[in-house]
Amino acid sequence: MPRYVVERTFPDGLSVPMNDVGAEALGGVIMRNAEKGVTWVQSFVSPDKKQSFCIYDAPSPEAIRSTAQKNALPVDKITEVRVLDPYFYR
Repeated sequence: MPRYVVERTFPDGLSVPMNDVGAEALGGVIMRNAEKGVTWVQSFVSPDKKQSFCIYDAPSPEAIRSTAQKNALPVDKITEVRVLDPYFYR
């Protein structure tokens, strides 16, 4: 399955409560992603919470865009990537 980096901008900042409400919201994202075969692996958020860089495994960029729309998430850019592990070169 291809791996992608998805760049997002949140003009007002990204806010996910660290409680049951936040956990339920993220669980819904995971469930809706699975409907299209999209797996959210990990995200990195800028200190001001206005940008995120998310790692996804997905069948296509279109599947990511479709699930982002269902999840009401912006998509600025999707880039297919490969893993480069610095510990591989021993």
